[in-house]
Amino acid sequence: MRFPTVLFDLDGTVVDSGAIILASMRHATREVLGRDYSDAELMQAVGGPGLEAQMHALAPESVTELVDVYRAHNIPLHDGLEACAGMEDALVRLHEEGRRLGVVTAKRRDTAELAFDRVRLGHLFETVVGGDETERHKPDPEPLLLAAKRLNADPAETAYVGDSPFDVRAAKAAGMFAVAVTWGRIHDRARLEAEEPDAIVDTAEELLAVL
Repeated sequence: MRFPTVLFDLDGTVVDSGAIILASMRHATREVLGRDYSDAELMQAVGGPGLEAQMHALAPESVTELVDVYRAHNIPLHDGLEACAGMEDALVRLHEEGRRLGVVTAKRRDTAELAFDRVRLGHLFETVVGGDETERHKPDPEPLLLAAKRLNADPAETAYVGDSPFDVRAAKAAGMFAVAVTWGRIHDRARLEAEEPDAIVDTAEELLAVL
């Protein structure tokens, strides 16, 4: 097999959470800052160094309050969370092929586990690296390299699959094969293409073909 180890981002890659992230970002900024932002402004930093950094980009003086209001709004929305189209079948197939699978996410570990309580795919992943488990965050390669270390994987034989420019940068910095997926609808295809991933795919079937 081409890549015996495959790591995945979570939001917008494995779980279809773009809509609930946007809803909670909009709710928090309206409640705390009393103003409306465009979708692009709200989502520009999603998938990068974590929720605190996303809020800092919007209002450095109100980060703590924004994060608290966001989380209070966002956690109940996980009840309606679903897997991205085709990803359940794709992950099962990769697992059955003997690939070692992991998740590297900007979410805190407990929030990632909350997602897997609703979308029953957690058993397919041998490791989950949450955003609260490393000092540095995507696009820094540290979280991806931690996942590889846990799996005793060679980064050169590892693919990282994600839906954000931060995912592509992190994969390249880690020496991994960078796969960008377009189905997350958090970042547009042009922004992903600008990062020059090793592959860019539109469906889970196309993903299986490049791995």
